[in-house]
Amino acid sequence: MNRQCRLSNVTKDYLTDFHCILNEMIQGMTGAELTGSISYNFMVQMIPHHRAAIQMSHNILQYTTNIELQDIALNIIEEQTKSIENMQAILCSCGTHENIRQDLCRYQSRINQIMRTMFSQMGNAPAANRIDCDFMWEMIPHHRGAVEMSETTLQFCICPELRPILEAIITSQKRGIAQMQNLLKCIGCNRPSCARKDGNMWK
Repeated sequence: MNRQCRLSNVTKDYLTDFHCILNEMIQGMTGAELTGSISYNFMVQMIPHHRAAIQMSHNILQYTTNIELQDIALNIIEEQTKSIENMQAILCSCGTHENIRQDLCRYQSRINQIMRTMFSQMGNAPAANRIDCDFMWEMIPHHRGAVEMSETTLQFCICPELRPILEAIITSQKRGIAQMQNLLKCIGCNRPSCARKDGNMWK
């Protein structure tokens, strides 16, 4: 039988904020008002995704003393703030770029699948009394979700102004995943052997 890990109050505080941000992201992405434009739909679901990454990065910066992880978090804030600004600048104009119903259904079905996987992996990421490790275990599936959503969107007819934004997301988030995977190994983030009491929070 799996045992439960006992977490410090500091770790619990970090995880409480993380789950609040995650829940807000889920509500923002699943509650976005969709239209007949794949370009528009991608942006209104990706903007709350980016905002969550920014908030999660601010959260880890309150706790980490690891310089490399600080740099990763600061880079996330900078890149995703710029990406939000770029999407907001073209949101209205790209919203007029409509798609046929068949493509809309295929697109949204795949996006919904990606989001469900991402939400589950983030909500059930390992947690231990090593907050640096916790953040990376949570952020890697977040980044993967953005990459997969962007790659999916590129398979359809989209607003030309959106294409370079998607390519930038893929490049930056793949780089971030590689950096975090390397850092996990470097600082010895072994996954804890104990299990979550539930799918949302460790006790």
